[in-house]
Amino acid sequence: MILNLTDLSPEPLQQQIIRQIRARVLSGEIPAGMALPSIRGFAREHRVSVITVQRAYEELAREGLIVSRRGKGFFVNDLTDEAKKIMAGDRVHDELGPIIAQAIDDGLSVKEIKDIVAKILNENGSR
Repeated sequence: MILNLTDLSPEPLQQQIIRQIRARVLSGEIPAGMALPSIRGFAREHRVSVITVQRAYEELAREGLIVSRRGKGFFVNDLTDEAKKIMAGDRVHDELGPIIAQAIDDGLSVKEIKDIVAKILNENGSR
């Protein structure tokens, strides 16, 4: 599994791993039941610390995206499309909630915030 990891990003490597694997699982690019690379193999392939990979996998397991099978490794959890959509929606809510609250505190109206969100959606809608 090749991910795009970089030391130049302000985002820590562990978060880059979590974000990219999460996106691939939720989009269905990585199918249910697929084995993830071993922690050591992933660390070697991407030239990152074993601890970084272990913590990323543990976080993904806590989120319910992957499961650990003792002695076998980590596998993508079997999630329904509905469960994936709920998880993705919950993440959007959790990430946007504080930003929207701050925008309101900064004096933006609900309409202005909706216009900004609509603009962002239009800019990213071609993906």
